[in-house]
Amino acid sequence: MNKRVIIVSALSFFLLLILIIWLKNPNSNTKAAKEYQKKQETASSSNIIKDVVYFSEDNKGNTYKITANEGQIDFVDYNTIFLTEVKAVINLKNSDKIVISSDFGKYNINNFDTIFSKNVIIKYLNNKIEAEYLDFSYDRNLMLISRNVIYNNDAARLKADVIEINIMTRDTKIFMYEKEKKINIKNKILNGNN
Repeated sequence: MNKRVIIVSALSFFLLLILIIWLKNPNSNTKAAKEYQKKQETASSSNIIKDVVYFSEDNKGNTYKITANEGQIDFVDYNTIFLTEVKAVINLKNSDKIVISSDFGKYNINNFDTIFSKNVIIKYLNNKIEAEYLDFSYDRNLMLISRNVIYNNDAARLKADVIEINIMTRDTKIFMYEKEKKINIKNKILNGNN
């Protein structure tokens, strides 16, 4: 009986060793082994995330949610994610929500700061701001909107180089880069353009 146990154990060990070598062999000829190896290589080298969603809430109950069709993690700075087809919703306690959309974004997962770029649209109540660039700082409660800025609401249309908005206090600064250039404001009510 002892011999039989030793022989069965030796055969089991030998078969297990062959199986391990066969699975670990990168030159394995089986299709399944090659597909498995390819999936493992792709998973370890991929930095693409589909259907990205990040959500944060501060101690006052204000929330910030950002979604994107795709995100790409920066290999140099793992806290930075480059986004495509971006949408963000800022819900301030005791205030209406702010909705932001853009073609691209750069999001910092540590401090939630986000740069929105290309076809940026910001909507708040009946206000709409279009631009090419928005630098949003969650910590500073600041939106810095620039490049071809057009602000629209029911009463006016405004063109400027930069609009700076504190989202908590709603303090707004509108200015041009060059002192000799003026902010272009068109009053829709006086001009009869509703």
